[in-house]
Amino acid sequence: MPQHEVATLAGGCFWCLEAAFAQLKGVERVESGYSGGHVPSPSYEDVCTGSTGHAEVVQITFDPQVLPFRDLLHVFFTIHDPTTPDRQGGDVGTQYRSAIFYHTPEQKAEAGQVIAELEAEKVWDDPIVTQVTPLEKFYPAEEYHRDYYRRNPNQGYCRAVIAPKVAKVRKLYLDKLKQPVA
Repeated sequence: MPQHEVATLAGGCFWCLEAAFAQLKGVERVESGYSGGHVPSPSYEDVCTGSTGHAEVVQITFDPQVLPFRDLLHVFFTIHDPTTPDRQGGDVGTQYRSAIFYHTPEQKAEAGQVIAELEAEKVWDDPIVTQVTPLEKFYPAEEYHRDYYRRNPNQGYCRAVIAPKVAKVRKLYLDKLKQPVA
């Protein structure tokens, strides 16, 4: 029986993160939702106001023997800009911040190490502003947000924003894909 871990990550729109992580070997489940705020059981509309303190997140259930947490973090840092506070492209507000909501002390330590390595490598011109905080509560998003990209591939946002991120993951992490892309 494989051992599973759970990671909760925020890096802009949860549709983008869900679409990218769902393709990876070792990922059992990706669920969009909300974390990091002060309002219990927020709705999407509540979170979009920016007043709840929640970020749009994905909660990823994965097998660390197939996809170690470190590798998951490297994909995470590939598909979003961790240097822009409260913004990913045209999505602006605290709900779009970059954050790692760790579940264990080991995840906290690993996140700190990966961030330090990326900073030392000067991958970006600006400093990484990704928050690393303990997960307090995860609230699942409404049903219509789940598997959004797969169900709506021709929708404008999907084509303009999500598809390039998915393509980047396919190109850079071909060896980690569930089904290699021809």
